[in-house]
Amino acid sequence: MAMRKNTLTNNFGVPVDDDQNSINAGDPGPVLMQDVHLLEKLAHFDRERIPERVVHAKGAGAYGYFEVTHDVTRYTKAKFLSEAGKRTELFIRFSTVGGEKGSADAERDPRGFAVKFYTEKGNYDMVGNNTPVFFIRDPLKFSDFIHTQKRNPATNLKDPNMFWDFLSLTPESIHQVTILFSDRGTPKTYRYMNGYSSHTFKWYNDKGEHFWINYQLETDQGIENLTGEEAMRLKSEDPDHATRDLFSSIKKGDYPSWKVYVQIMTPQQAQEYRFDPFDITKVWFHSDFPLIPVGRIVLNRNPENYFAEVEQAAFSPANFVPGIGASPDKMLQGRLFSYHDTHRHRLGSNYHLLPVNRAKAAPTENYQRDGSMRFDANGGGSPNYYPNSFNGPTPDHTMGEPAFDVSGKAGRKPYTHPNDDFFQAGELYRRVMNDEDRNHLINNIVDHLGGAKKRIQLRQAAIFTLADSDYGRRVSEGLGLDMKEVERLSAMSQEERAKATDRGAFGDE
Repeated sequence: MAMRKNTLTNNFGVPVDDDQNSINAGDPGPVLMQDVHLLEKLAHFDRERIPERVVHAKGAGAYGYFEVTHDVTRYTKAKFLSEAGKRTELFIRFSTVGGEKGSADAERDPRGFAVKFYTEKGNYDMVGNNTPVFFIRDPLKFSDFIHTQKRNPATNLKDPNMFWDFLSLTPESIHQVTILFSDRGTPKTYRYMNGYSSHTFKWYNDKGEHFWINYQLETDQGIENLTGEEAMRLKSEDPDHATRDLFSSIKKGDYPSWKVYVQIMTPQQAQEYRFDPFDITKVWFHSDFPLIPVGRIVLNRNPENYFAEVEQAAFSPANFVPGIGASPDKMLQGRLFSYHDTHRHRLGSNYHLLPVNRAKAAPTENYQRDGSMRFDANGGGSPNYYPNSFNGPTPDHTMGEPAFDVSGKAGRKPYTHPNDDFFQAGELYRRVMNDEDRNHLINNIVDHLGGAKKRIQLRQAAIFTLADSDYGRRVSEGLGLDMKEVERLSAMSQEERAKATDRGAFGDE
């Protein structure tokens, strides 16, 4: 016997009699305004595309679980980390950073690695990347940096002059630039890359002690990257290759997984460490702070609907749970505001009620009411203010986090920590990369930087030279630059170098 089909309805459950023919005034028309089914379909279609993410626009996601494998309760009272064997449901969204939603998965770009843990004390988000550092350390520079990674406002084309002009005037970017233009800038797929919190965070325990920590997620699939040539080919042959790979692997039961580690630093060690532990352009050397195992992540379920679950997924580093908090990292401080703010713009004031974003293992009890797309009971008749005498929810003062010391005069101050921006990038080039890695790095940089104006090439080559003399020499040779001029610029201060290579000094190119 044939299965009975469900009746087509409008958005309010009213049966639809005809979904092929508009209501017309005679034959052939015109169409009548009273065709409310037509108006509903068109109005909804007109609004199907929510604003695209400014960054991380293209991505792929999946559900899975986090399982604790090692005891870390001496460092944090976070409930989901309280015992070995404990599992917590999670959702991960991987992404490219700079490109539009239709860009290719193989673009040279950092990769977003955002994890939402649905814990019994509320949602906890670890919003990271596949690199341990970032281009800038002050949030005041962020919008300018992102503009240079997008399109020229006049030509609407990607512009290597914009890209390298900003970076060559921002020496703190050299560490991330070196990673980006290595093969790590083009991971094979999302399954074959590590994840990092990049930022430093605070863990605190039941005793009121706190520690500074960094997360690192190591892929069990092994790290595999694309060469520049392989990435270029994939961009045309299969621009969605990484999205396809993640979905297909989970569908066939080949579940990707990662081991989760942390590096831990005491407040005293933070004061004495040779690098600023809250500078996102720096790493903590593993030789100084070894990786401590915490657990593992497994992805085992694909979304049922991409828009509902991946496009509308919203993460924020401000989503903490008791036992975890923020650090003085300036970039993190800016992101604590910016993420929630952009989600409210993109998805609406009640985006936290969307199924993929809502707290699944914990009740939500507060006095926020109303707003666009409020699709739950909106608090019913309960009070919408605090304090009240009608048994409304009250704060739990035991959930507060321990304080840490801050001092100094308020004001706009340049970064003054006594270590330079070039040492770690140079160590990456000299000691971590092998000959093949260095060859690919130089070729990738020369290919991209070659599209910029000569004065910008010279300025950026000087920065590479400051990281490592061989690094700068090879880039300069690849670009056909005068090495004496590069060395002259590298001996200048950043301000002098910028003045010596500004547009006026080189004429109107």
